[in-house]
Amino acid sequence: MTTRDIDESVSAELNRLRQSIDNIDAAVVYMIAERFKCTQQVGHLKAAHHLPPADPARESRQIARLRQLAESAHLDPAFAEKLLNFIVAEVIRHHERIADESTAHDQA
Repeated sequence: MTTRDIDESVSAELNRLRQSIDNIDAAVVYMIAERFKCTQQVGHLKAAHHLPPADPARESRQIARLRQLAESAHLDPAFAEKLLNFIVAEVIRHHERIADESTAHDQA
């Protein structure tokens, strides 16, 4: 069965829900972009003050906080943790690049 084979009212509801999902996906992308703008600033601040790219204590606190938020939102905390770990790994990669660029600039 394809969406062409289903009742028109079901198809309309499916399209309405999918539009909502598309809107939420767009909001998520923009929110992640905003988050990365902030973490880029953190990366530059850390590089300027020769701080390490990663902060394991902060990451642990963030994981605990996100797991609690996920539970209250009825979202699987393990999924939320995996998502945060993915984002944090990318942030650290950015911070390492910023630190490398800062070091190269200082040496020039």
